[in-house]
Amino acid sequence: MADSNSDSKVAFRMFRRLVSGKAAQRQWCVALGHRESKVSNAVSPMLKTAKGTRDYDPVAMALRQRALKQVIDVFERHGAVTIDTPVFERKELLRGMYGDDAKLIYDLQDQGGELLALRYDLTVPFARYLAMSNIGHIKRYQIGKVYRRDNPQIGRGRYREFLQCDFDIAGTYEPMLPDAECLKVLVDILDKLAVGDFTVMLNHRKLLDGIFGASGVPVDKFRTIGSSVDKLDKLPWEGVRDEMIEQKGLDEKTVDRIRTYVTLTGGVELIEQLEEDSQLKHFEDAIEGLRDMRLLLKYCELLGVQDRITFNLSLARGLDYYTGVIFEAVLRATDENSVGSLAGGGRYDNLVGTFHRKDQQIPCVGVSIGFERIFSLLESKASRSGDQQKVRIAETQVYVASAHKGLLLKRLEILNQLWAAGIKAEHSYKRDPKLLAQLRYCEEQCIPYALILGDAELARGILKLRSVSDRQEEELKLDTFVNEVLDRLRKAGHD
Repeated sequence: MADSNSDSKVAFRMFRRLVSGKAAQRQWCVALGHRESKVSNAVSPMLKTAKGTRDYDPVAMALRQRALKQVIDVFERHGAVTIDTPVFERKELLRGMYGDDAKLIYDLQDQGGELLALRYDLTVPFARYLAMSNIGHIKRYQIGKVYRRDNPQIGRGRYREFLQCDFDIAGTYEPMLPDAECLKVLVDILDKLAVGDFTVMLNHRKLLDGIFGASGVPVDKFRTIGSSVDKLDKLPWEGVRDEMIEQKGLDEKTVDRIRTYVTLTGGVELIEQLEEDSQLKHFEDAIEGLRDMRLLLKYCELLGVQDRITFNLSLARGLDYYTGVIFEAVLRATDENSVGSLAGGGRYDNLVGTFHRKDQQIPCVGVSIGFERIFSLLESKASRSGDQQKVRIAETQVYVASAHKGLLLKRLEILNQLWAAGIKAEHSYKRDPKLLAQLRYCEEQCIPYALILGDAELARGILKLRSVSDRQEEELKLDTFVNEVLDRLRKAGHD
């Protein structure tokens, strides 16, 4: 009897360990972000996107494609051709290009002896492409995803994987002409996308270097102090001042002299004021920068974008490769300015030379549109106005419907003729769908026309073409219906 009791106690202890083990396993699954399969004891990953990324449903993609088409229209109106480059580059290529932001680069594991990283922007790969291909002149646009290991803020359109739309002009030309065209492209795109009231802040790297020199900043600290100054759109002056003194080692007098310049904004009158500055006159960089700015503002006036431009001496842009004009577009409206910068760019005359075998310099200037931040504005506006319910998520022009049973084969025949003519068409995958359900689908999907097949009509050699929006119908002959449909699409603007 004692042995029996002992065996029962051992079995009970084993049972408790087994139960607690499974419970502990479930707890660990939850802690590690996994869920336990109902079918087996296998653990499957929790279904979620990676940090700083998102999915886009058909409605969102329709909005994005519509916006991207408008961006591309502007690029192509200015005569740009497009290229593409790999999404990852050799790690050494990206080293030393991004200043304090280099820590945001996504490094990849060793892939068979190559140290690689995901591209941080489209500019450095473009410069590498120019050097490799020995191209001296090109006006190009590129649209592609880039990656930054930043702190994502989804509501502000700030992701770790995001789309950039770049427009660049490479080659030696008359001063400030390509720069002015880049600003024109930027303004036209933001106007066309109707992002809201915006301004383009403008500055010059050489002028900024002259200001630092006149203020007593050591040359080897120009770039790091520029990174501090660039934070003035996010931090109060006292915060930036403390950073320059405590973290970057400038004395208080030097920092206070910097403030007398970087708090200035204006237009041509500011250029005139700086041209008379007794300290800046001793610095050739400052003189050259002011000369460029005066010419650029003149071209901007002729191109009709001067009202969008603000000369802002606090703009520095942290990327190390900029050498001349720099600019950044931001919203003026206080209710939407949380998205930050909408676009930015500038001149980078020495970047290609760092990759070129013969150190050949190819001057470049370009603008990068921050598409995700703009899209967050467009998506929010569409949601508030209810426009998302009206967006066509497919480009279907004609829906082939059947009014009676047994017409599946005829639908396929009609569909094939429409497709052969380049008409975007679809039909139901049910053998005998109800006509009302087919027409309701056309209305829900905003399909402009329905081509209806019926027994009596086919016997007479005709089809019915229905305008979905006003429900008007007309008869088309079977032997000419394709051309007639094409004609209706052209007249209605659906071609």
